[in-house]
Amino acid sequence: MSNRHAMTFIAGPGHIDVLGHVNNVVWVQWMETLATAHWDAVSPPEHKAKYIWVVVRHEVDYRGNIKLGESVSGETFVPAGPSGARFTRHFSFRTGAGKEIVSAKTTWALLDKASGRLLRVPPEVAAPFMA
Repeated sequence: MSNRHAMTFIAGPGHIDVLGHVNNVVWVQWMETLATAHWDAVSPPEHKAKYIWVVVRHEVDYRGNIKLGESVSGETFVPAGPSGARFTRHFSFRTGAGKEIVSAKTTWALLDKASGRLLRVPPEVAAPFMA
């Protein structure tokens, strides 16, 4: 179990905007991909069957970008435990040279899948994400 999860992303034709680099919306999609992969990697099947996460806030800082065919290493981590129904996640995207080009802080809320209702994050759901 880990509070960190990493993946590599490669900029494809559908990721590129009119400026010739990865569109800002794609960075947010990659954040969701990373967060979902982290949930899938560390959460037991019974949690995945019972709960779902939704984003309630994004704060993104863009300091650079990549172009078609270039890759970036993305990492997400959970710096602290939940606050009620909310869990904060951080993201960092770095070039092959190690330069951070996009960073973000997102807030996610836990929902009961069956009812769609907001829930306090149970300790057993938070535990796999704690260092």
